[in-house]
Amino acid sequence: MPVLISMLRGINVGGRNKLDMAALRVLYQSLKLEDARTLVQSGNVIFRSKEKGSAALAKKIQNAIARQFGCRPEIILRTTTEMRAAINVSPFAGRRDLNPGKLLVTFLAAEPAPEAQIALLPLRAYPEELHLSGRELYIYFPNGAGKSKLPWPKIAELLKTTGTARNWNSVTKMLKIAEEMEASE
Repeated sequence: MPVLISMLRGINVGGRNKLDMAALRVLYQSLKLEDARTLVQSGNVIFRSKEKGSAALAKKIQNAIARQFGCRPEIILRTTTEMRAAINVSPFAGRRDLNPGKLLVTFLAAEPAPEAQIALLPLRAYPEELHLSGRELYIYFPNGAGKSKLPWPKIAELLKTTGTARNWNSVTKMLKIAEEMEASE
């Protein structure tokens, strides 16, 4: 049975949209999504599903969360293969001068139009290094994300899609869990 990775946007951030991960795992299992495992408190759930990673499955999860927890986070889904590809095509791969804790991958709900690359050009004035590749936006924060002046709302506006960001360590851990689950079939 295929393994999928879901990332919930805006969960347990700044005291808003608080979700207990154990309760979230139970909710996924109630939706017939098997072997649900969570990673950290930000709404990363790795699970098995007979359903494909689709907009319909994301909507099903989103509606169940809204019913049970009273919030409606956006759900971004990736297959194990898609997550592996996102890691493999990282523009930062092989760069030894980078701190992986300062690298974020924003997983986008949809692939931006080709003109999005041009729309991001004005953001080069900031010290952050941005690279858009398919449905992922890679951002390196040399001074740390907490000190960044990068206009996050503007990025979604320029890309004309939303997404949710995860640090590199979480991204690689999610893939590791997904691969372990696949190997145990």
